[in-house]
Amino acid sequence: MTEVQVRSSEKGQDTGGVSFMQATWLVAEREIKSFLQTKGFWIGLGAIVVGIFAASILPSVFGGGETKVAAVGPQVSQTLEAADFDVRQAGDVAQARDLVRSEEVEAAVVPDTTGQSQTGLRVVALESPPSDLMAMLGSPPPVDVLDPGDVGDGEKQLVIMVFALVFMMFAMGGTAIAQSTVTEKQTRVVEILVSTLPVKALLAGKIVGHTLLTLGQVVVLAIVAPVALQAGGNDELLTVILPALGWFVPFLVFGFVLLSSMWAVAGSLVSRQEDLGSTMGLVMMLVFGPYMAIIFLQDNETAMTVMSYIPFTAALAMPVRMFTGEAQLWEPFVALGIAAVTIVVITSIATRIYTGSLLQTGGKVKLSRAWSSASD
Repeated sequence: MTEVQVRSSEKGQDTGGVSFMQATWLVAEREIKSFLQTKGFWIGLGAIVVGIFAASILPSVFGGGETKVAAVGPQVSQTLEAADFDVRQAGDVAQARDLVRSEEVEAAVVPDTTGQSQTGLRVVALESPPSDLMAMLGSPPPVDVLDPGDVGDGEKQLVIMVFALVFMMFAMGGTAIAQSTVTEKQTRVVEILVSTLPVKALLAGKIVGHTLLTLGQVVVLAIVAPVALQAGGNDELLTVILPALGWFVPFLVFGFVLLSSMWAVAGSLVSRQEDLGSTMGLVMMLVFGPYMAIIFLQDNETAMTVMSYIPFTAALAMPVRMFTGEAQLWEPFVALGIAAVTIVVITSIATRIYTGSLLQTGGKVKLSRAWSSASD
């Protein structure tokens, strides 16, 4: 058994006339086809697509009742009340502005004294005026924005939640690599595979195959997300989120590749599906850790900046900072470079452990034993 392991994992060796690259692609193709044929894959992708549409459309459908608007003057109040707005009367423009700043109302409608408005009205908003208010007023009145900014708190929360959930779901999708590896060990199919293909090609093929599957799903979501935002009437948010969405795709793929080799190692260390939970703890922590960190530290600029350069959290932190405009244009390139170097290091370590543990059966393999076995 040991001879098969060593012979099959020699670097650059061709086995049965099949090169390392060809062997890698054979394994990748097998993984892709097997998962495309499962109902769970399509159900999961469909659930994510439906979830994105729901997150965009449902808030406007069940939007928490009437829009709260401050009004200056009895005539303005009557007009807004007739349109089913929750109107709060303000004594003057200054009081209306204070109500908007304190977020007691979403906007204020005040008389226009500049002559710019065709209707004689002016809208005051903190970041952006409510779309239903602007639609009711007909001819778009001038808008005074008290807190100029491309991104509101509500929009920021929505994007962070979507990015975090998508990252977590795809990262957890790496469990398929661990389960596939354990199944091959448990059924002893792996012994047949390593007799014809290099062990390293098995690992490389699994990483390539599942990365391509993930990339395909991410591309689908990158197309679906703008459509969902438009369907939900979030056109302004769409113009802001597109650059961040463009960065989210490569960061998500890099993050998945970084975790995929670790998922494979988790599977190679055990011989039964029932034991897989005992080796998945570290990888699970690296999946849920960034998710929780972004949720709880999103308002801490220093923490978000640091996490933007840590490869395991950069997949979330950097796209969020790009979305909010806090990151400079050069920063994502540096973060991707650090992630690429980390991928090479982690994959090299994982390859050695995977090679040393794949053919060992009978129970959980210790990391030290797998490491030393690979050097025999």
